[in-house]
Amino acid sequence: MHSVTILVLDGVVPFDMAAPLQVFDCARLPDGRPAYRVRLCAERPEVAADGGFTLRVERGLQALADADTVVVPGRAEGAPPPSPAVLAALRQAAAAGARIASVCVGVFVLAEAGLLDGLRATTHWVAADRLARAYPLVDVEPDVLYVDNGRILTSAGAAAALDMCLHMIRRDLGSAVAANAARMSVMPLEREGGQAQFIVHEHPPVPRGSHLEPLLEWIEDNLAHEVTLGAMAARAGMSERTFSRRFREQTGTTPLQWLLRARVRRAQYLLENSDHTVERIGRQAGFGSPTAFRERFRKVVGTTPHAYRSSFTGRRPAPADGS
Repeated sequence: MHSVTILVLDGVVPFDMAAPLQVFDCARLPDGRPAYRVRLCAERPEVAADGGFTLRVERGLQALADADTVVVPGRAEGAPPPSPAVLAALRQAAAAGARIASVCVGVFVLAEAGLLDGLRATTHWVAADRLARAYPLVDVEPDVLYVDNGRILTSAGAAAALDMCLHMIRRDLGSAVAANAARMSVMPLEREGGQAQFIVHEHPPVPRGSHLEPLLEWIEDNLAHEVTLGAMAARAGMSERTFSRRFREQTGTTPLQWLLRARVRRAQYLLENSDHTVERIGRQAGFGSPTAFRERFRKVVGTTPHAYRSSFTGRRPAPADGS
């Protein structure tokens, strides 16, 4: 039987711990036997959890030595850093061939142990920039639900940990066992899109008093119309080349990239707050055709306009004729 050991550290977020507990515990072999033995371990017998209560854990760090899979849940902001003993135990488990996985900001523990150097990793999108700054040797991918490097896996939020765990079950035991675990957990075996659909895409800040401010307001007011680089440059009173250079200097992005983000943000707002058809929303946001709308929306958000609306509103889409 494959063993899964969940490493519980001070400040652990209970839901981050419950996600892998639930999925692995639901997994059954074709003959009905449990597919995994799930255990908890901690550095000390009592662990302070997020939410003001204490967990009693029977097994110590030595439980990592014979674990097939080790899962590190996320921890609350302000939790103490992992001790040298915890980091050493994780390194030893990895060296012994254990599969190591993190949930949400549990990735910071793996990064601190040096297990992610030179590898791709993800975490909750709110913490992605912080992870990239703190650990420059880690290739942070904020737009995905989980990343599988073979023996090292990382997931975004706690819900994404369910996706990651189902992925591991499918790798270990095949699609049939994973699909049954998904049914028992009342979730799909695979979700469309990635974490990008949950990210708030803010415009790059523009310095107060910049000559770009009235131009950007004009762009926002005219998203439903064709807005070209030449039109933006002319309105700013510059050549296209000079305008593009100064725009990037002040915003960190190109005019056309800024325009695309503005159109997508308008479309997201309308998908969430109106009953207009997807085709009409595409026109209102300034996309030239339904195909262009779907392709560019998916490139930025990671899912289709229809799927985004289904995820973020309880509305039924309006009929195609707009009635």
